[in-house]
Amino acid sequence: MGKLRITETVLRDAHQSLLATRMSMDDMRPILSEMNKIGFYSCECWGGATFDSCIRFLNEDPWERLRIIRKEMPDTKLQMLFRGQNMLGYRHYADDLVEYFVQKSIANGIDIIRIFDALNDIRNLETAIKAANKEKGHAQVAISYTLGEVFTHEYYMNYAKQIEEAGADSICIKDMAALLTPYEAESLVKDLKSVVKIPIQLHTHYTSGLASMCIIKAVEAGVDGVDTAMSPLALGTSHAPTESIVATFKGTEYDTGLDLVKLNEIRDYFMGLRKKYIDSGLLDPSMLATNTNALLYQVPGGMLSNLLSQLKQAGKADQLDEVLREVPRVRKDSGFPPLVTPTSQIVGTQAVFNVIMGERYKTVTKEFKGLVRGEYGKTPVEIDKDFQKKILGDEEPITCRPADQLAPEFETMKKEAAEWTEQEEDILTYAMFPKVAPKFFKARRDKKYGVDSEHSDAEQKVHPVV
Repeated sequence: MGKLRITETVLRDAHQSLLATRMSMDDMRPILSEMNKIGFYSCECWGGATFDSCIRFLNEDPWERLRIIRKEMPDTKLQMLFRGQNMLGYRHYADDLVEYFVQKSIANGIDIIRIFDALNDIRNLETAIKAANKEKGHAQVAISYTLGEVFTHEYYMNYAKQIEEAGADSICIKDMAALLTPYEAESLVKDLKSVVKIPIQLHTHYTSGLASMCIIKAVEAGVDGVDTAMSPLALGTSHAPTESIVATFKGTEYDTGLDLVKLNEIRDYFMGLRKKYIDSGLLDPSMLATNTNALLYQVPGGMLSNLLSQLKQAGKADQLDEVLREVPRVRKDSGFPPLVTPTSQIVGTQAVFNVIMGERYKTVTKEFKGLVRGEYGKTPVEIDKDFQKKILGDEEPITCRPADQLAPEFETMKKEAAEWTEQEEDILTYAMFPKVAPKFFKARRDKKYGVDSEHSDAEQKVHPVV
């Protein structure tokens, strides 16, 4: 088996899970050169919600963030999370934009692109995989792990074979809702290993309190790598603590080779940040508690809090149990989609409407209609034709790959973003966030030309041109 690979998530998923992706470049930068010396297999530092958060809340250029991390961590593979045909936005994009995004990500410093699709529809991943192969990047494809009568090991083994055939370099079991249990992790890894030759990585969250045990059993079963987070930003809805996992395997055949003394210096730095985040209210200590609701309701933690806030707004918080019973029914009606962005929000919101209206599907959201129509891709189970007719009326369902219906859009986006474009990457920022990006671009321009002079000097120091 040899050395276990550790992917450190503290610069992306750990803070996305615990403090709504609000860690700024100023907070990251002082520790990057020390993190570079540790010898992590990779450092996940970009993609996911970081892009949105950078331009919406932090007034930072996400591309500049990537270039700075690349410069400060020259010896560590940098990794990102990418939603296939959705890129980092919330709709399907044309192939030319997806290809351009992959090209620019790798050109700016990304080594490993972890690509996933909410419906596990391989057709939504093929363009991104081919683009990563072409740019000599590492294409890791993630299986969105979920539970339900159709999600047998045979289903996952089948999907893993499709992933390998599509040209992926490795596979990630992406347990975003912390639904894996230790012995299930062991048998799943063994079964996947029996059908594919490429490496397998495990990504699981600590929400239900089982992540460290899942990692041990998966490693014993032959998993090649695992995701962890530095302990100050581990546990709760984040991941298993890096130091604890390194200590667990020290002196065994799976020894990670990482130095606990050096890791402790990194820990001290993030402990300071953790205190700052708790004091400022960014980090709610309740997020660090174990919550086994995920195992009872098969609903990701973030989705649970979303449902409750939707019900509170409608003054119907007392109907949460009813909504939680309705979620699996809506999910079954819509072809058993795994509950991950964006399907978790789509199914959850529809379940809320069904309950508060007192009649199922009396009101149907635009997004739910899109899911049933096939706008997001092929669902794991075929949707009942009568149900489809009831939701769609006379509209025809989409049976092809959704992106096949999209005309190339790079040139259009280039024209629309022209007045703001200072670098080619801005076209992609605009394409994904056409409402938010112009505000960000304007603020960036104002700073550059001294409209907001009190910040401009400090800004120059923090963001040198790389």
